[in-house]
Amino acid sequence: MTSFTLPAEATAERTRDVVDLFEKHVQTRPDIVNNLTIMGFGFSGSGANTAMSFTTMKDWDKRSTTVDDEVNAATDAMAAAVEGEVMSMKPPAIDELGTTSGFSLRLQDRANHGEKALAAAAAQLTQLAAESKLLSDVRVDGLPSGPSVTLTVDRQKANALAVAYPTISDTLSGAVGSTYVNDFPHDGRLQQVIVQAEPASRMQVDDILNLHVRSDTGQMVRLSEIVTAEWSTIPLQVTRYNGYPSTGISGSAAQGVSSGKAMDEIEQLALKLPKGFAIEWTGQSLQERQSGAQAPMLMAFSFLVVFLVLAALYESWTVPLSVMLVVPLGVIGAVIAVHLRGLENDVFFKVGLITLIGLSAKNAVLIVEFARKRQSDGERLAEAVVEAARLRLRPIVMTSLAFTLGVVPLVIASGASSETQNAIGTGLFGGMISGTVLAVIFVPVFYVVVMRLTQRQNEPQALC
Repeated sequence: MTSFTLPAEATAERTRDVVDLFEKHVQTRPDIVNNLTIMGFGFSGSGANTAMSFTTMKDWDKRSTTVDDEVNAATDAMAAAVEGEVMSMKPPAIDELGTTSGFSLRLQDRANHGEKALAAAAAQLTQLAAESKLLSDVRVDGLPSGPSVTLTVDRQKANALAVAYPTISDTLSGAVGSTYVNDFPHDGRLQQVIVQAEPASRMQVDDILNLHVRSDTGQMVRLSEIVTAEWSTIPLQVTRYNGYPSTGISGSAAQGVSSGKAMDEIEQLALKLPKGFAIEWTGQSLQERQSGAQAPMLMAFSFLVVFLVLAALYESWTVPLSVMLVVPLGVIGAVIAVHLRGLENDVFFKVGLITLIGLSAKNAVLIVEFARKRQSDGERLAEAVVEAARLRLRPIVMTSLAFTLGVVPLVIASGASSETQNAIGTGLFGGMISGTVLAVIFVPVFYVVVMRLTQRQNEPQALC
């Protein structure tokens, strides 16, 4: 998607010139099959100075470039535009949560500093974001402020000239807008009579002030004698968010930077704004913040569920503890693998970690279960667990190797959704390797330590 926003006073013809430049670029891209441009429409507002283009690419297996390549190419091509702001961006990853990819927020004026102060704070935040290496394409959403003219009537002078205020108002509204007079029949149809000044007589403010009004004495008075014009710049949109005046800001993370780090950076930059200004996340960014806060609780709940299942299996609270102690060994391998590959700690990596909890515990269960059986046959604790680790080494390696090789296609995946597959596959691949190798060594140690501690606690109770 490509958004075009020109200055507020820009005409449709000026907007069309900028759009034509983009469409000429699109025609040179072989991997683009269609481009639809809507004039006068934009996600931030509508008007003659806005436009929106929706570009469709070929299927993944039929093109040689990615969406990011096309976005970068369009950005470089539109750098030649003589005016306006042209932003090429990807659609949101989740439908109905925002209008574009990346993050979105609202900058709120909680101290009622005013519209000018809010605009200055938004400009300051975007300037700080432009200097950050973790952020890119941070921009203010919304139509730019535009010129406005205020006509002030000198009522004292109008009364002195015997010109009634309603007469002035009717003349201005009828000349600039239109005035309905009556209806008349024509060719069997009833048509309206609407009065309006000629275009040449209302194009400029001076043209309006050159109009005449009739006084109560019947004389014609020029509007410029009793009306003065004052130009100013005002915002074309006034929005509120959660009851506070606000302005929308959106952007994206720099290449190789996760959305979480980008959002953290924006929050740090917002602290440098004057007091009274704060940010609130919206759309997909709000959902990401809320779900990210629940991730530790979800991990702990998954750990607890596996622990309770093992406690029911062994009818003991201590034996499952020796099994669950192996889980961090798998997590260490997953973190190292993702870090070495330059991936981020995103939601897909967390899904892999939850899967890894059960897979790591599975290897420990094979050893602990066999050790308990040999203990029940009369073997000593240390001998039973060592023999269990030796005998169950082959099944552990075979099952772990089968699963590890099964996620290799996810690790080396390319094409559509490859980032998702890489994040899940890399974490599982590294976690299974470390969890398998270290489990064979440390599970016997954990089991011996936990069982001996349990025996020491039970001995005083037995003596009593």
